[in-house]
Amino acid sequence: MKLIEALELVRQDLPDGASPFRASLVCSFTPGHLQTFLHAHLRHQLPTRSIAVTPGLYGDFWGTLARVENGSPDAAILLLEWSDLDPRLGLRSLGLWTPTALDDILINAKARLRELAETLQRLAAAGIPAAVSFPTLPLPPVSFTPTWRAGSFDLALRPELADAVLRVGQLRNIGVVNPQRLEQLSPLAHRFDIKSELASGFPYKLPHASTLASLVARLVQPPPPKKGLITDLDDTLWSGILGEVGADGLSWDLEHHSFMHAAYQKMLHALSEAGVLLGVASKNDAALANVALSRSDMILPRKVVFPVEAHWGPKSESVGKILKAWNIGADAVVFIDDSPMELAEVQAAYPQVTCLPFPKDDPHAIAELLSTLRDLFGKSFLSEEDAIRRESILQAQSFVEETAGHGQVSEEFLKAAEAEITLSFAKEPLDPRALELLNKTNQFNLNGRRYTEKEWLQLLHDPAAILLIVSYKDKYGPLGKIAVLAGRLAGRVLRVEAWVMSCRAFSRRIEHRCLEELFERFQLEEIVCDFTPTAKNGPTREFLADILGYEPASPCHLSRELFATNRRTTFHQILELTNG
Repeated sequence: MKLIEALELVRQDLPDGASPFRASLVCSFTPGHLQTFLHAHLRHQLPTRSIAVTPGLYGDFWGTLARVENGSPDAAILLLEWSDLDPRLGLRSLGLWTPTALDDILINAKARLRELAETLQRLAAAGIPAAVSFPTLPLPPVSFTPTWRAGSFDLALRPELADAVLRVGQLRNIGVVNPQRLEQLSPLAHRFDIKSELASGFPYKLPHASTLASLVARLVQPPPPKKGLITDLDDTLWSGILGEVGADGLSWDLEHHSFMHAAYQKMLHALSEAGVLLGVASKNDAALANVALSRSDMILPRKVVFPVEAHWGPKSESVGKILKAWNIGADAVVFIDDSPMELAEVQAAYPQVTCLPFPKDDPHAIAELLSTLRDLFGKSFLSEEDAIRRESILQAQSFVEETAGHGQVSEEFLKAAEAEITLSFAKEPLDPRALELLNKTNQFNLNGRRYTEKEWLQLLHDPAAILLIVSYKDKYGPLGKIAVLAGRLAGRVLRVEAWVMSCRAFSRRIEHRCLEELFERFQLEEIVCDFTPTAKNGPTREFLADILGYEPASPCHLSRELFATNRRTTFHQILELTNG
């Protein structure tokens, strides 16, 4: 992003009622244009929020960091440079670089790195997300050794830094800028503006400032990861045209100069193990495609690919069927094909799908594609639900097939499903799956509100707040944690502020069971839902209209008597009920 683009983005009008997002910038240098870049990149990540980036005092990294703990911002951005570990490691300092000073510099640096790790641990415990960039500028030539030789000072300092990076990187909600990615985007030799540093105290060249701002903004507010990948087969998953060379004539190896197809399969396999759904859209004979996918030397196991749409119709038709089978939105899916025409046809039918070419004749471009996929599907942690996502999709498919032709799901079918529900009201320890589900679910979503970690913790720390997390399984298999409900009690009235349920759990009357448990557990007279219609939460509106007997207002009031009259019978066995 160029500076003029950042300024234009910062100046754009905000939507009415935009809520504030306060980011504390912790650095010891003059923030200069970096502050503008940070504002712009955060605005790009959070287009509905009013962004404020507040720096500390010049030269006061550690004092600013201490004030962050007390100020409780929405996020903290820490840009640490060598001079923050000891002023003598900066060019603007008059401190000496004599050989006798090196041990003292090293002692100070170690102490500062320990202090940093301990402070960030407290920030993590307080629910304040932070993005941390460790030194990005060249280390000054303070040691007495020649620059081509790693001296004892360098060799002692860098393990201390690496240890601090490891400690910090393991903290939940504390993201560390990946130095390898930063090096790819902003080479070390192109970062330091010595003239600007000496003249004004701003050490970065503008391209480096923009790149660094982009990376920390994505650490503070990561883009939602994609959920599914649909791939072509011929000259994409493998080298060769299946209909011409047969299943045995396909290749993905060094001997046939087609190993980048193997690298692509390796990436897809890794994504699948991390919970990404994989499907196939191919113009091929279905039986032949299945033979090829089942080859014993395939790196991508056949069992992880579902569904496989192989026929001679349009690729967009295949994509539509796969989206329906997965029951996810087009904006959560990536489609990959070696043919520009096929990509264009799918893009025209589904503008929200991310369509990427497979550059079969360019190994360098394929390597870039693999990095792009890691970015599109990457997440900070893996949950139990990630491990069972594919199985839960197959479970949901079995459920749909069993109910086909019945119209509404019959009570006999639901009774025979052997459904088991786990209800957890525990607010501590914090379950990361709850916030993840809340921030990515669209169809059954009470109002579409997204929460930052800080906002979520503020709600849960309210003594009047309740949290309900629902897990589900039946004879078809487990779905994992599929619903989250949060609100505040006031006497015998519960105001529900957030309620989401995975689309995989539709038609099982789980929402009825949640309300039933809430009325009984807290002896409620009324539940008030903060319902707001969105472009995608039609299933929520339909459920509320069904249970209320009329179109829901905002908010909508459900009395105990009305629920008793309109509720549906549930057949779930409560497997476990965890108290809060």
